[in-house]
Amino acid sequence: MSTQALSETRAEPALSPSSRVWLYRAIFAVAMLAAWQAATGPLLDPFWVSSPVAVFKTLVAWTASGQLAYHLLITFKETFAGFVLGATAGVAFALLVGANDTLHRTVDPFVTAVYGVPKVALAPLFIMWFGIGLAPKIVLAAISVFFLVFFSTLRGVREVDLKMVDALRTMGAGKFAVQRMVIFPSALPWLFTGLKLGLPYGFVGAVAAEMMASNAGIGYLTQNSAGQLDTAGVFAALFALMVVTTLLNEALGRLESWIFRWR
Repeated sequence: MSTQALSETRAEPALSPSSRVWLYRAIFAVAMLAAWQAATGPLLDPFWVSSPVAVFKTLVAWTASGQLAYHLLITFKETFAGFVLGATAGVAFALLVGANDTLHRTVDPFVTAVYGVPKVALAPLFIMWFGIGLAPKIVLAAISVFFLVFFSTLRGVREVDLKMVDALRTMGAGKFAVQRMVIFPSALPWLFTGLKLGLPYGFVGAVAAEMMASNAGIGYLTQNSAGQLDTAGVFAALFALMVVTTLLNEALGRLESWIFRWR
């Protein structure tokens, strides 16, 4: 065997495209954190922007005491419940409205008008109605998710090939069969887009309500740290929330890839 053949045999396998992307992400994250740490002090006042080292120490302390896991779990429960409720209602309403052009044109301006209302502005109203427990956070998270899933799924329903619908109806299929066999499967890619967009907004809704009236959750942890002028605590709470949101979005993306693996 030639020397060239031996070198090719011993060569390390090249990174897959997915592994290469994760490597680039890690390098970018490390570079950003290093730049932040280097700028803290000479360029940036640590009182206002803290530093990655201080944030990491806060995260370690919260993790060791169990405080971070407790508050994250509260926010996750609120967001998950709101996400399921909002997504289910958004999909059901989109399928209902999208199947009837007259109904779609009737309700569209009203849905758009309600969507234009800032969701955070509804938090005080929900707290008045439902108290300061989990309910107002779940409702605000659900509403935040509902509109994104509704509009995205509705777009998918409206983009369905009408020839397939007509062919199924010609063969005697009823409305439910058409929805189940043609419309819903065709709208699935749009539905997943709405889910991935809605998930962070669900967290935003829950955290916003926690910051206004709560004694637990990441929103409470953020507000409590800000009240004590603990910048590192604020950044630590936000960083933990970003990590959880990113991981859940990645899980949704993998689920979407698995469902559409036939592509």
